[in-house]
Amino acid sequence: MPVSNYPDFQSRDFLEEHARSILAFYEERVVAPDGFYQCFKDNGDVYDPDIRHLVSSTRFIFNYATAYKLYGVPHYKDWAEHGLKHLLNQHQQANNNFAWILNNDSVTDGNAMAYGHAFVLLCAASCVQAGIHSAEPLIKQSWDFVERYFWDVSHNAYADERDTSLQILNPYRGQNANMHMCEALIAAWHATKEDVYLDRAETLAQRFCFDLSQQSNGLIWEHYDTNWSVDMQYNIDKPDDLFKPWGFQPGHQVEWCKLLLQINEIRPNTRWVTRASELFDLALEKGWDNTHGGIVYGFGPDNQFSDSHKYFWVHAEAFAAAWRLFKVTGDKKYEQSYSDIWKWSWTYLIDHNYGAWYRIRNRDGSAYDDLKSPPGKTDYHTLGAVWDVLAQH
Repeated sequence: MPVSNYPDFQSRDFLEEHARSILAFYEERVVAPDGFYQCFKDNGDVYDPDIRHLVSSTRFIFNYATAYKLYGVPHYKDWAEHGLKHLLNQHQQANNNFAWILNNDSVTDGNAMAYGHAFVLLCAASCVQAGIHSAEPLIKQSWDFVERYFWDVSHNAYADERDTSLQILNPYRGQNANMHMCEALIAAWHATKEDVYLDRAETLAQRFCFDLSQQSNGLIWEHYDTNWSVDMQYNIDKPDDLFKPWGFQPGHQVEWCKLLLQINEIRPNTRWVTRASELFDLALEKGWDNTHGGIVYGFGPDNQFSDSHKYFWVHAEAFAAAWRLFKVTGDKKYEQSYSDIWKWSWTYLIDHNYGAWYRIRNRDGSAYDDLKSPPGKTDYHTLGAVWDVLAQH
Protein backbone atom coordinates (compact mmCIF):
# COMPACT_ATOMS: atom_id res chain seq x y z
CA MET A 1 0.00 0.00 0.00
CA PRO A 2 1.57 3.32 -1.03
CA VAL A 3 2.31 5.73 1.77
CA SER A 4 0.11 8.33 0.11
CA ASN A 5 -2.90 6.11 0.79
CA TYR A 6 -2.40 5.97 4.55
CA PRO A 7 -4.79 7.94 6.73
CA ASP A 8 -3.51 10.57 9.12
CA PHE A 9 -2.72 8.35 12.10
CA GLN A 10 -2.35 11.37 14.38
CA SER A 11 -5.78 12.75 13.56
CA ARG A 12 -8.35 12.69 16.35
CA ASP A 13 -11.05 12.02 13.76
CA PHE A 14 -9.15 9.00 12.45
CA LEU A 15 -8.54 7.60 15.91
CA GLU A 16 -12.15 8.07 16.99
CA GLU A 17 -13.40 6.41 13.83
CA HIS A 18 -10.95 3.54 14.24
CA ALA A 19 -12.09 2.86 17.80
CA ARG A 20 -15.70 2.86 16.65
CA SER A 21 -14.86 0.48 13.79
CA ILE A 22 -13.40 -2.01 16.27
CA LEU A 23 -16.47 -1.78 18.47
CA ALA A 24 -18.62 -2.26 15.37
CA PHE A 25 -17.04 -5.67 14.62
CA TYR A 26 -18.36 -7.03 17.92
CA GLU A 27 -21.59 -5.01 18.02
CA GLU A 28 -24.06 -7.48 16.56
CA ARG A 29 -22.56 -10.69 17.89
CA VAL A 30 -20.88 -10.28 21.28
CA VAL A 31 -23.68 -10.34 23.87
CA ALA A 32 -24.66 -13.79 25.10
CA PRO A 33 -27.36 -14.70 27.63
CA ASP A 34 -24.49 -15.43 30.01
CA GLY A 35 -21.93 -12.69 29.61
CA PHE A 36 -20.21 -12.43 26.24
CA TYR A 37 -19.37 -14.76 23.38
CA GLN A 38 -15.59 -14.99 23.21
CA CYS A 39 -14.58 -16.98 20.12
CA PHE A 40 -14.84 -15.18 16.77
CA LYS A 41 -13.55 -16.04 13.33
CA ASP A 42 -12.32 -13.37 10.95
CA ASN A 43 -15.80 -12.90 9.49
CA GLY A 44 -17.37 -12.63 12.96
CA ASP A 45 -18.82 -16.15 13.18
CA VAL A 46 -18.82 -17.58 16.71
CA TYR A 47 -16.90 -20.85 16.58
CA ASP A 48 -17.31 -21.87 20.26
CA PRO A 49 -20.40 -20.44 21.96
CA ASP A 50 -19.79 -22.01 25.38
CA ILE A 51 -16.34 -21.06 26.65
CA ARG A 52 -16.00 -18.15 29.06
CA HIS A 53 -12.40 -17.20 29.84
CA LEU A 54 -11.84 -14.85 32.76
CA VAL A 55 -9.53 -12.65 30.69
CA SER A 56 -12.13 -12.16 27.96
CA SER A 57 -15.00 -11.76 30.41
CA THR A 58 -13.21 -8.93 32.20
CA ARG A 59 -11.70 -7.31 29.11
CA PHE A 60 -15.10 -7.00 27.45
CA ILE A 61 -16.37 -5.28 30.59
CA PHE A 62 -13.44 -2.87 30.33
CA ASN A 63 -14.22 -2.26 26.65
CA TYR A 64 -17.87 -1.41 27.19
CA ALA A 65 -17.48 0.51 30.44
CA THR A 66 -14.82 2.69 28.79
CA ALA A 67 -16.87 3.08 25.62
CA TYR A 68 -19.82 4.23 27.72
CA LYS A 69 -17.63 6.71 29.61
CA LEU A 70 -16.32 8.17 26.35
CA TYR A 71 -19.39 8.05 24.11
CA GLY A 72 -22.37 7.89 26.47
CA VAL A 73 -24.10 5.20 24.40
CA PRO A 74 -26.64 3.66 26.79
CA HIS A 75 -26.33 0.07 25.66
CA TYR A 76 -22.60 0.07 26.37
CA LYS A 77 -23.44 0.69 30.03
CA ASP A 78 -26.03 -2.09 29.86
CA TRP A 79 -23.46 -4.47 28.38
CA ALA A 80 -20.81 -3.60 30.98
CA GLU A 81 -23.37 -4.26 33.74
CA HIS A 82 -24.45 -7.47 32.00
CA GLY A 83 -20.84 -8.66 31.91
CA LEU A 84 -20.28 -7.63 35.51
CA LYS A 85 -23.31 -9.64 36.61
CA HIS A 86 -22.00 -12.75 34.86
CA LEU A 87 -18.55 -12.20 36.32
CA LEU A 88 -19.91 -12.03 39.86
CA ASN A 89 -22.50 -14.80 39.50
CA GLN A 90 -20.55 -17.36 37.48
CA HIS A 91 -16.79 -16.72 37.53
CA GLN A 92 -16.74 -15.77 41.22
CA GLN A 93 -16.51 -18.74 43.56
CA ALA A 94 -17.53 -19.05 47.21
CA ASN A 95 -13.97 -18.27 48.35
CA ASN A 96 -13.91 -15.06 46.22
CA ASN A 97 -11.60 -16.60 43.65
CA PHE A 98 -12.62 -15.86 40.07
CA ALA A 99 -12.39 -19.07 38.07
CA TRP A 100 -10.05 -18.99 35.09
CA ILE A 101 -12.20 -20.90 32.56
CA LEU A 102 -15.88 -21.82 32.41
CA ASN A 103 -17.68 -23.99 29.86
CA ASN A 104 -21.46 -23.75 29.83
CA ASP A 105 -20.94 -21.89 33.11
CA SER A 106 -19.34 -24.95 34.71
CA VAL A 107 -15.81 -24.47 36.01
CA THR A 108 -13.26 -26.30 33.87
CA ASP A 109 -10.21 -24.53 35.32
CA GLY A 110 -10.75 -23.10 38.78
CA ASN A 111 -7.18 -22.14 39.60
CA ALA A 112 -6.66 -18.71 41.11
CA MET A 113 -4.56 -16.61 38.72
CA ALA A 114 -3.05 -13.28 39.73
CA TYR A 115 -3.18 -12.32 36.04
CA GLY A 116 -6.92 -12.92 35.96
CA HIS A 117 -7.52 -11.04 39.19
CA ALA A 118 -5.61 -8.08 37.79
CA PHE A 119 -8.28 -7.85 35.10
CA VAL A 120 -11.05 -8.21 37.65
CA LEU A 121 -9.59 -5.15 39.36
CA LEU A 122 -9.18 -3.34 36.03
CA CYS A 123 -12.74 -3.94 34.90
CA ALA A 124 -14.14 -2.91 38.28
CA ALA A 125 -12.12 0.32 38.21
CA SER A 126 -13.21 0.97 34.62
CA CYS A 127 -16.85 0.55 35.58
CA VAL A 128 -16.52 2.98 38.49
CA GLN A 129 -14.80 5.52 36.23
CA ALA A 130 -17.79 5.18 33.90
CA GLY A 131 -20.25 5.87 36.72
CA ILE A 132 -21.26 2.24 37.26
CA HIS A 133 -21.04 2.43 41.02
CA SER A 134 -22.25 -1.09 41.67
CA ALA A 135 -18.67 -2.14 40.87
CA GLU A 136 -17.16 -0.11 43.72
CA PRO A 137 -17.06 -2.96 46.28
CA LEU A 138 -15.21 -5.15 43.77
CA ILE A 139 -12.21 -2.80 43.77
CA LYS A 140 -11.57 -3.28 47.49
CA GLN A 141 -12.49 -6.96 47.33
CA SER A 142 -9.98 -7.54 44.52
CA TRP A 143 -7.26 -5.65 46.37
CA ASP A 144 -7.86 -7.64 49.56
CA PHE A 145 -7.82 -10.95 47.65
CA VAL A 146 -4.54 -10.41 45.83
CA GLU A 147 -3.00 -8.89 48.96
CA ARG A 148 -3.83 -12.01 50.94
CA TYR A 149 -3.11 -14.71 48.39
CA PHE A 150 -0.48 -13.32 46.00
CA TRP A 151 1.47 -10.42 47.49
CA ASP A 152 5.06 -11.42 48.32
CA VAL A 153 6.00 -8.74 50.82
CA SER A 154 9.63 -9.86 51.05
CA HIS A 155 10.15 -9.43 47.31
CA ASN A 156 7.77 -6.55 46.48
CA ALA A 157 5.97 -8.51 43.77
CA TYR A 158 2.95 -10.72 43.20
CA ALA A 159 3.15 -14.48 42.94
CA ASP A 160 1.26 -16.04 40.07
CA GLU A 161 -1.05 -18.97 40.75
CA ARG A 162 -2.83 -20.93 43.47
CA ASP A 163 -4.92 -24.09 43.22
CA THR A 164 -8.69 -24.07 43.57
CA SER A 165 -8.47 -24.49 47.36
CA LEU A 166 -6.16 -21.45 47.56
CA GLN A 167 -3.89 -23.49 49.83
CA ILE A 168 -1.15 -24.42 47.36
CA LEU A 169 0.97 -21.64 45.83
CA ASN A 170 2.63 -22.54 42.54
CA PRO A 171 6.41 -21.87 42.60
CA TYR A 172 6.29 -20.05 39.28
CA ARG A 173 6.88 -16.29 39.40
CA GLY A 174 6.35 -14.04 36.39
CA GLN A 175 6.38 -10.44 35.27
CA ASN A 176 3.20 -10.57 33.17
CA ALA A 177 0.74 -10.75 36.06
CA ASN A 178 2.64 -7.97 37.80
CA MET A 179 2.60 -5.75 34.74
CA HIS A 180 -1.18 -6.06 34.39
CA MET A 181 -1.57 -5.60 38.12
CA CYS A 182 0.32 -2.32 37.75
CA GLU A 183 -2.09 -1.31 34.99
CA ALA A 184 -5.09 -2.23 37.13
CA LEU A 185 -3.74 -0.38 40.16
CA ILE A 186 -3.33 2.81 38.14
CA ALA A 187 -6.95 2.43 37.03
CA ALA A 188 -8.01 1.81 40.65
CA TRP A 189 -6.31 5.05 41.67
CA HIS A 190 -8.16 6.94 38.94
CA ALA A 191 -11.43 5.41 40.15
CA THR A 192 -10.92 6.05 43.85
CA LYS A 193 -8.02 8.54 44.23
CA GLU A 194 -6.79 6.30 47.06
CA ASP A 195 -3.00 6.49 47.18
CA VAL A 196 -2.55 2.90 48.31
CA TYR A 197 -3.18 1.76 44.72
CA LEU A 198 -0.80 4.20 43.06
CA ASP A 199 1.84 3.54 45.71
CA ARG A 200 1.72 -0.16 44.88
CA ALA A 201 1.83 0.57 41.13
CA GLU A 202 5.01 2.56 41.70
CA THR A 203 6.46 -0.28 43.77
CA LEU A 204 5.86 -2.72 40.91
CA ALA A 205 7.31 -0.32 38.34
CA GLN A 206 10.44 0.08 40.45
CA ARG A 207 10.75 -3.65 41.03
CA PHE A 208 10.43 -4.82 37.45
CA CYS A 209 11.71 -1.93 35.38
CA PHE A 210 14.68 -1.08 37.58
CA ASP A 211 15.61 -3.78 40.10
CA LEU A 212 14.90 -7.13 38.44
CA SER A 213 15.92 -5.96 34.96
CA GLN A 214 19.49 -5.62 36.22
CA GLN A 215 19.66 -9.42 35.99
CA SER A 216 19.01 -9.33 32.24
CA ASN A 217 20.98 -6.44 30.73
CA GLY A 218 18.35 -3.80 31.30
CA LEU A 219 15.47 -5.67 29.68
CA ILE A 220 12.57 -7.25 31.53
CA TRP A 221 12.62 -11.06 31.52
CA GLU A 222 9.38 -13.00 31.74
CA HIS A 223 10.05 -15.81 34.23
CA TYR A 224 11.55 -16.15 37.71
CA ASP A 225 11.98 -18.67 40.50
CA THR A 226 10.60 -18.30 44.02
CA ASN A 227 13.51 -16.02 44.97
CA TRP A 228 12.83 -13.80 41.94
CA SER A 229 15.99 -14.86 40.17
CA VAL A 230 15.70 -15.01 36.38
CA ASP A 231 14.68 -18.47 35.16
CA MET A 232 16.03 -18.81 31.64
CA GLN A 233 14.79 -22.40 31.27
CA TYR A 234 11.08 -21.94 31.98
CA ASN A 235 9.05 -22.62 28.80
CA ILE A 236 12.26 -22.61 26.76
CA ASP A 237 10.42 -24.86 24.28
CA LYS A 238 7.38 -22.53 24.18
CA PRO A 239 8.41 -19.18 22.71
CA ASP A 240 4.84 -18.82 21.40
CA ASP A 241 3.00 -19.45 24.68
CA LEU A 242 -0.01 -17.16 25.00
CA PHE A 243 0.54 -16.02 28.59
CA LYS A 244 4.03 -17.27 29.51
CA PRO A 245 6.25 -17.18 26.40
CA TRP A 246 9.98 -17.81 26.63
CA GLY A 247 12.26 -14.96 25.64
CA PHE A 248 12.25 -11.21 25.87
CA GLN A 249 8.92 -9.80 24.74
CA PRO A 250 9.22 -6.48 22.86
CA GLY A 251 5.52 -5.99 23.52
CA HIS A 252 6.02 -6.18 27.26
CA GLN A 253 8.96 -3.78 27.22
CA VAL A 254 6.82 -1.16 25.47
CA GLU A 255 3.81 -1.94 27.66
CA TRP A 256 5.90 -1.22 30.75
CA CYS A 257 7.07 1.94 28.98
CA LYS A 258 3.45 3.05 28.65
CA LEU A 259 2.74 2.29 32.31
CA LEU A 260 5.80 4.23 33.47
CA LEU A 261 4.56 7.23 31.51
CA GLN A 262 1.05 6.85 32.93
CA ILE A 263 2.54 6.96 36.43
CA ASN A 264 4.67 9.93 35.41
CA GLU A 265 1.53 11.75 34.28
CA ILE A 266 0.20 11.55 37.85
CA ARG A 267 3.45 11.81 39.81
CA PRO A 268 6.06 13.35 37.51
CA ASN A 269 9.58 12.03 37.88
CA THR A 270 12.27 12.20 35.21
CA ARG A 271 13.48 8.71 36.09
CA TRP A 272 10.18 7.24 34.87
CA VAL A 273 10.61 8.99 31.51
CA THR A 274 14.28 8.04 31.15
CA ARG A 275 13.57 4.38 31.87
CA ALA A 276 10.53 4.36 29.59
CA SER A 277 12.70 5.66 26.75
CA GLU A 278 15.34 3.01 27.39
CA LEU A 279 12.82 0.17 27.34
CA PHE A 280 11.15 1.41 24.17
CA ASP A 281 14.45 1.98 22.37
CA LEU A 282 15.76 -1.48 23.26
CA ALA A 283 12.49 -3.16 22.29
CA LEU A 284 12.52 -1.65 18.81
CA GLU A 285 16.26 -2.02 18.34
CA LYS A 286 16.05 -5.76 19.00
CA GLY A 287 12.44 -6.53 18.09
CA TRP A 288 11.84 -4.63 14.84
CA ASP A 289 12.01 -6.93 11.81
CA ASN A 290 14.28 -5.18 9.32
CA THR A 291 13.43 -7.75 6.64
CA HIS A 292 9.63 -7.71 6.70
CA GLY A 293 8.82 -4.81 9.00
CA GLY A 294 6.76 -4.95 12.14
CA ILE A 295 7.70 -6.09 15.63
CA VAL A 296 8.29 -9.75 16.43
CA TYR A 297 6.77 -11.59 19.37
CA GLY A 298 10.03 -12.53 21.08
CA PHE A 299 13.81 -12.65 20.97
CA GLY A 300 16.36 -14.52 23.04
CA PRO A 301 19.36 -13.41 25.11
CA ASP A 302 21.43 -13.92 21.93
CA ASN A 303 19.26 -11.25 20.22
CA GLN A 304 17.96 -13.81 17.72
CA PHE A 305 14.21 -13.90 17.15
CA SER A 306 12.65 -16.66 19.26
CA ASP A 307 9.22 -16.14 17.68
CA SER A 308 8.99 -13.99 14.58
CA HIS A 309 5.21 -13.92 14.32
CA LYS A 310 3.55 -10.51 14.49
CA TYR A 311 0.90 -10.05 17.18
CA PHE A 312 -1.79 -7.41 17.25
CA TRP A 313 -1.27 -6.44 20.90
CA VAL A 314 2.47 -5.88 20.49
CA HIS A 315 1.89 -3.23 17.84
CA ALA A 316 -1.00 -1.61 19.68
CA GLU A 317 1.00 -1.21 22.87
CA ALA A 318 3.98 0.00 20.86
CA PHE A 319 2.17 2.82 19.07
CA ALA A 320 0.58 3.94 22.36
CA ALA A 321 3.99 3.98 24.06
CA ALA A 322 5.60 5.79 21.12
CA TRP A 323 2.93 8.49 21.20
CA ARG A 324 3.31 9.03 24.94
CA LEU A 325 7.09 9.27 24.56
CA PHE A 326 6.72 11.78 21.76
CA LYS A 327 4.32 13.91 23.78
CA VAL A 328 6.45 13.91 26.93
CA THR A 329 9.91 14.24 25.33
CA GLY A 330 9.17 16.04 22.06
CA ASP A 331 11.66 13.73 20.36
CA LYS A 332 10.68 13.32 16.71
CA LYS A 333 12.06 9.78 16.56
CA TYR A 334 9.10 8.64 18.64
CA GLU A 335 6.69 10.39 16.32
CA GLN A 336 8.36 8.48 13.47
CA SER A 337 8.08 5.20 15.39
CA TYR A 338 4.40 5.89 15.98
CA SER A 339 3.91 6.34 12.25
CA ASP A 340 6.00 3.30 11.26
CA ILE A 341 4.15 1.00 13.66
CA TRP A 342 0.77 2.24 12.44
CA LYS A 343 1.74 1.82 8.79
CA TRP A 344 2.73 -1.81 9.24
CA SER A 345 -0.37 -2.47 11.31
CA TRP A 346 -2.62 -0.75 8.78
CA THR A 347 -1.19 -2.85 5.97
CA TYR A 348 -1.07 -6.26 7.65
CA LEU A 349 -2.83 -6.39 11.01
CA ILE A 350 -6.11 -4.56 10.43
CA ASP A 351 -8.98 -6.30 8.67
CA HIS A 352 -10.33 -3.70 6.25
CA ASN A 353 -13.05 -6.09 5.14
CA TYR A 354 -14.76 -7.35 8.31
CA GLY A 355 -13.23 -4.97 10.83
CA ALA A 356 -11.07 -5.11 13.98
CA TRP A 357 -7.48 -6.43 14.10
CA TYR A 358 -6.18 -9.85 13.20
CA ARG A 359 -4.77 -11.56 16.26
CA ILE A 360 -1.58 -12.84 14.68
CA ARG A 361 0.18 -12.83 11.30
CA ASN A 362 3.13 -14.71 9.91
CA ARG A 363 6.49 -12.95 9.83
CA ASP A 364 5.86 -11.59 6.34
CA GLY A 365 2.40 -10.32 7.28
CA SER A 366 0.48 -13.14 5.62
CA ALA A 367 -2.47 -14.86 7.30
CA TYR A 368 -1.72 -17.25 10.16
CA ASP A 369 -5.24 -18.59 10.75
CA ASP A 370 -8.85 -17.41 10.54
CA LEU A 371 -9.39 -16.92 14.29
CA LYS A 372 -9.67 -13.20 14.78
CA SER A 373 -10.64 -13.15 18.43
CA PRO A 374 -10.12 -16.35 20.41
CA PRO A 375 -10.32 -16.33 24.23
CA GLY A 376 -8.20 -13.56 25.69
CA LYS A 377 -8.30 -11.07 22.80
CA THR A 378 -11.50 -8.96 22.70
CA ASP A 379 -9.47 -6.13 21.07
CA TYR A 380 -8.95 -4.68 24.54
CA HIS A 381 -5.34 -3.86 23.59
CA THR A 382 -6.24 -2.06 20.38
CA LEU A 383 -9.14 -0.11 21.84
CA GLY A 384 -7.12 0.74 24.94
CA ALA A 385 -4.17 1.91 22.88
CA VAL A 386 -6.30 4.14 20.65
CA TRP A 387 -8.08 5.60 23.67
CA ASP A 388 -4.73 6.18 25.40
CA VAL A 389 -3.43 8.12 22.39
CA LEU A 390 -6.64 10.15 22.24
CA ALA A 391 -6.23 11.04 25.92
CA GLN A 392 -2.85 12.62 25.08
CA HIS A 393 -4.23 14.86 22.32
